[in-house]
Amino acid sequence: MTVLPMFPLGSVLFPSMPAALRIFEERYIVMLSKVLGEEPSEFGIVLIERGSEVGGGEQRFPIGTVAQITQVEASEGFIGLVAQGSRRIEIVEWLDDDPHPQAEVRDLPELEWQDSLQPLREQAEQLVRRTIAQASEFVEQQWPADIVLDDDPVAAVWQLAGIAPVGPLDQVTLLRSATTESLLRGIIEATEGAAEMLTLQFEDDGFPSPDDFRSGSSD
Repeated sequence: MTVLPMFPLGSVLFPSMPAALRIFEERYIVMLSKVLGEEPSEFGIVLIERGSEVGGGEQRFPIGTVAQITQVEASEGFIGLVAQGSRRIEIVEWLDDDPHPQAEVRDLPELEWQDSLQPLREQAEQLVRRTIAQASEFVEQQWPADIVLDDDPVAAVWQLAGIAPVGPLDQVTLLRSATTESLLRGIIEATEGAAEMLTLQFEDDGFPSPDDFRSGSSD
């Protein structure tokens, strides 16, 4: 177990995924000055369960990801940084937020890869890429459908979880996965749900479904 500076956010960070952050609150500037003096320069990111990112007092989920800082740039009014998700952590105990959020944490086990999972991985990847492509015809997406994934299979599966167009609560569930197989199945289930909601949304709004649009059956 170790004590780690923490950054509660309105989004989930997965291992092997990047995070771009703007630091402007005094408590996080203090945190950043401390973190940058250490090697590696890292802190934990957890999803806010209730409340907002600014001002403190928020409730937080007890699982997160360690973010290692890869780039820092000072700008007018804020500090921009890029970090890379490394490993998952579980919150053992939240400590005093003064001068910044911090917690006692323990690392969660790394997921393991088995070659027998390759067909499931291909199914999940095809579904995620197809759903991103369909959604991007109507709404701008954060990640392109043809994004290149890591050569390492476990890292690639985490990246699939990170680019899947699903909500933060689904993301937290995926982050809790105990095995690579359960993560892949969770990605498929959550993405199928997102695709169904996407179709219903556009039908309710009077738009053709993404499948109709792609087949050219709309006027």
